Amino acid sequence: MADLQALRADIEGIRIEDNEKIVQQKSRDFYWYSPVLKERLEAVTGDLVVSPKTEAELIRVLKACYRHGVPVTPRGTGTGNYGQAMPLSGGVVLSLADMNEIREIAPGRAVVGPGVICSDLDKAARFESGQEMRMHPSTAHTATVGGFIAGGSGGVGSTRWGGLRDFGNVIRLRVVTMEEEPRALELTGEDLHKVTHAYGTNGIITEVELPLTAAYDWVDVIVAFDDFMEAATYANALGRQDGILLKLNTVVAAPAPFDYFKRHQKFLKEGENTVICMVAPQSLDAFLAFTRREGGRIAFNRSELAEEDLRGLPVAYELAWNHTTLRGLRVDPAITYLQVLYPFPDQLALVSKLHEMFEGEVIDHLEFVRFDGDITCFGLPMVRYSTEERLDEIIETFNREGAPIFNPHRYTLEEGGMKQTDEIQLAFKREADPRGLLNPGKMIAWENPDYDFDSGAVWLFKGLQKAG
Repeated sequence: MADLQALRADIEGIRIEDNEKIVQQKSRDFYWYSPVLKERLEAVTGDLVVSPKTEAELIRVLKACYRHGVPVTPRGTGTGNYGQAMPLSGGVVLSLADMNEIREIAPGRAVVGPGVICSDLDKAARFESGQEMRMHPSTAHTATVGGFIAGGSGGVGSTRWGGLRDFGNVIRLRVVTMEEEPRALELTGEDLHKVTHAYGTNGIITEVELPLTAAYDWVDVIVAFDDFMEAATYANALGRQDGILLKLNTVVAAPAPFDYFKRHQKFLKEGENTVICMVAPQSLDAFLAFTRREGGRIAFNRSELAEEDLRGLPVAYELAWNHTTLRGLRVDPAITYLQVLYPFPDQLALVSKLHEMFEGEVIDHLEFVRFDGDITCFGLPMVRYSTEERLDEIIETFNREGAPIFNPHRYTLEEGGMKQTDEIQLAFKREADPRGLLNPGKMIAWENPDYDFDSGAVWLFKGLQKAG
């Protein structure tokens, strides 16, 4: 049994929260998106929440936890939804929210603490230099930069820039290890991939250097189609219009737009399928011309509306990515979702086939993104949940048809299919966390020495081992 009293004495002066209700609240993320995880993780809670303000304080915490054998689970603001910030073994919930200093904004890049809120960085970068982050989650107003990199994959902006897995979308990470004498490591290039989307299992991020791009007063536009595949075909073609600058290109199938986007309902018609876009103002005329040619109805164009018509309306990206499911859950608590890759070049044929197979049970939602240099789509379809067995059947069908599922109903790195653990990743884990105290239970390969690295699965964040 870990000695929490001795731990407290060792980290005196650093903010600690032990109120049971607050600790439980900070031990959770959006795991309840999944009815499977909701059941399995409902009782999970830490023992203490510790909130260092500086890297020196963080090192004191990790050193003390190492000495007393106390597990440490890092979190930003808990906006992830795979249980990645939940302390399966209790111990310390390490809140990095107070490490929120914006240290530098320069041409093409920013250096920040892990606790900086994404929208705060955008606001500061716009004010100082007319720049913004290349990409951010739909939870930009609450999500932290460190949490996004440690638990995210991409988001708003990925239609232009790809994902966090792609070289160049993170420049440098400073990471502190969990050892008797914690070390601060500077990671760049290929080494970044050891830590991106690793849930803090192999080091705690204390500084992020990330690229910035030109900021625009993006125009939110919703294009409506009677037929779902017409909407998907339009979005697929729009993503290939290299002269039209987009930040978002999202398809949501009927009945979700009219039923779930309550504040935009007055602009929509029942039964319509929508394409939700963010368009740079200088591209708007070209975008509208392209849309006329393709036969879409402009249901909503923020630039044409008076201020009173816009009052209370969420921005476009809060209808997209994980917010689509969130809006669905507010109306129908029985839905959940999946994460799908429709590989290039057969994405539209796959979308069409699977749409027909599950019509009525699966409500399609596509995010057109740049993936390995081509425009294709991820799916975040909403599923009318009945049983876990039926959910597994749907997942198996998608996989069998060639549309791999990154399973959001699993909390380990490997089972979710997002992150491939290999010998290089495992060696880094042994080096950075020799006692396995960082976010225990999230990396199967650490817990199971017989784990098969070569399962043949498709991985979003591939392993670092070179093919022999």
